[in-house]
Amino acid sequence: MLRIICIEEHAADPAIGQAAGPAMQRDAPYMALSCTERAASAPRNPRRPTFLPMKRVGPLAADLGAMRIAAMDEQAIQMQVVSWASPIQMTPASDAPGLARAANDRLAAAIAENPSRLSGFATLPWQDPTAAADELSRAVTELGLKGALIVGRPGDSFLDDPRYLPVLERLNALKAPLYIHPFVPLPPVQQAYYGGLDPEVTAQFSLAGWGWHHEAGVQTLRLILAGLLDRLPDLRIISGHWGEMVPFFLARLDDTLPPAVTGLSRSVSETYRSQVWVTPSGMFDRPHFEFIHKVLGADRIIWSVDYPYVTLDGTREFLETLPVSDEDREKIAHRNAEQLLGL
Repeated sequence: MLRIICIEEHAADPAIGQAAGPAMQRDAPYMALSCTERAASAPRNPRRPTFLPMKRVGPLAADLGAMRIAAMDEQAIQMQVVSWASPIQMTPASDAPGLARAANDRLAAAIAENPSRLSGFATLPWQDPTAAADELSRAVTELGLKGALIVGRPGDSFLDDPRYLPVLERLNALKAPLYIHPFVPLPPVQQAYYGGLDPEVTAQFSLAGWGWHHEAGVQTLRLILAGLLDRLPDLRIISGHWGEMVPFFLARLDDTLPPAVTGLSRSVSETYRSQVWVTPSGMFDRPHFEFIHKVLGADRIIWSVDYPYVTLDGTREFLETLPVSDEDREKIAHRNAEQLLGL
């Protein structure tokens, strides 16, 4: 049987969620209109992931044990690499280090209960880059977590802001990947680009429909264009949702931003293909896959489903019916994850 490892599978930390509540209400009150019953009204499709309404996501996201393992067993998935989807960067700065430490300890304990089925990414207190770098080291070297996941921006600026260099340098030194996950756009961007429509349309357009994917892609591109992937050759980035739009514009980026303009040692696409891995995050669409497979190759694709925001349905069938060689199928399903994360 084909071994399957999914690496963008989430849990929610109640303490982080509560502490981030006031900032979320201030910057993204429209978030309450995402994953509504109406937005997740499509009938469950056993051949592909289906969005779940938030009231059903909550109990699943809180679980790091029996329900999660049962859902994996139902689809014959061997392992999930779990990450916290809670926006720790929106918690008070004084609370963030303790919240991160407690959440990472909780995740590590859950992994210890099911070490053959679960692994994980750390959450980091980005408000204090020195503390974040130290927590990354602890999480990787003491707890056995496999890198870190950031939900959106680290603050009001992006990861290429010089203040976050200590964290990027530590990731580079540890050869631990950073998963750049989308989250809410900057408030002025959200209002200017996505506002003025029906409130629920604005919310979904701002978030999973378009806006947060675009912002996550911009964050990855800024790391490249700021020269950080050149300076830190072991900085490894994982980008979900088929690369958050970026792979579809690599040729255009090369044409408009050649090394003569950027001052970089490589083209944008060369840098991307060397240091970025992409996952589908539950977007089981054959044309997307075929494009990414052709442009990036099997060595840069790792599987993911985005559980529990969507169901795990169709995971095995989609992988097993892809029009690729058995070698490529195994790379995508598990070997690339094993190699990158040391599983």
